[in-house]
Amino acid sequence: MLSLTFFLYFGQFGVLVPYLGVFLDGRGFSSQDIGELFALITLMRIIGPNLFASVADKSGKSLRILQFGAFLTFVTFCSIFWLDSFWGLTLAFGLMMLFFTAIAPQTEVITLGCVHGDATNYSRIRVWGSIGFIVLTVVAGKLIDVFSSDAPIYISGVVLLSLFLITLKLKEAPATDNTQVAGQSIWRKVRSKVFIAFILSSTLIQISFGPYYGFFALYARDLDYSGQETGGLIALGVAAEVIIFLMAGKLISRFGVKRTLLVSMLFTAVRWYLLAIAAQYWPALVVSQLLHALSFGLIHAASINFIHHYFGGQFRSQGQALYISIGFGIGGAAGNYGAGLIWHQGQGAELAFTLATGFALLGAALVACIPSRHMAK
Repeated sequence: MLSLTFFLYFGQFGVLVPYLGVFLDGRGFSSQDIGELFALITLMRIIGPNLFASVADKSGKSLRILQFGAFLTFVTFCSIFWLDSFWGLTLAFGLMMLFFTAIAPQTEVITLGCVHGDATNYSRIRVWGSIGFIVLTVVAGKLIDVFSSDAPIYISGVVLLSLFLITLKLKEAPATDNTQVAGQSIWRKVRSKVFIAFILSSTLIQISFGPYYGFFALYARDLDYSGQETGGLIALGVAAEVIIFLMAGKLISRFGVKRTLLVSMLFTAVRWYLLAIAAQYWPALVVSQLLHALSFGLIHAASINFIHHYFGGQFRSQGQALYISIGFGIGGAAGNYGAGLIWHQGQGAELAFTLATGFALLGAALVACIPSRHMAK
């Protein structure tokens, strides 16, 4: 059931992340409007994870928090069917994302608890999230071609309802010793130079994803690729991610977290530069999408591994939440907002992806500054 939870959770991302811009464009929103709406939605990823993780760590009820988040995500998402204004849709998507953020950290904690922190077994379960992303991305792309730009919204409604129903079948992870040691605080961990460098690098990488997450489907459309071709390209990237997830445990064990992150971030910079200068060429697009295996898959697996070992059982949920809220929340919001300002209906695409290249290189530079002994293997 954990595999199916990942399938549906990341499948939902496969529907909305590539195609929300297409849906909003179909509703008549400008690229700046789309960037601002993406940024406001993403800001909810700052508030939600920490709120729900704190409750989960104190109560030990990760599964109940997960179920609560899945239910309210579906309920708030349904309001989108009756709204069409900028602020109405922003509120609806924002509330949906607030509750959606309760799902990922608790699913990660439950999964890692069930596999006792083993990176290889974790990857075998997590890979189903990538498969879900592939399947639903291709389906959504095809349905956009056949029906309209509203298709992703209807698919999302079905996926979110299914996700909630599946969470009712899950079981809590085996109990771990979360007793707080006198004098220990999560803030001692958070204030360390190692964690600050790590979380800043994660934030810079997510900023670099702004043009891709917000505008790749529109970019491909402007370059005369069909919705089905775009879906196929996105699916190709996630297929590569599936393969890397199956190998991630062995790669991290062999090379360590630092080296894995550093190499992956450098290849992320290469990926964005290809999109900046050669996206009109099909082979370049194929190579850039294959690099998704490193720019998302391996970076995420190594980061989750680092958080799991760095914070330990005592602050594990809050550690995962900080990673998501700061890296994906602040970084994602800044990247989406900046991309929206630069995009100008596609005229600023090359500049946006060139700047993304720079942010990825800065992230790699920060990781390079972290002593290897401080990053778990």
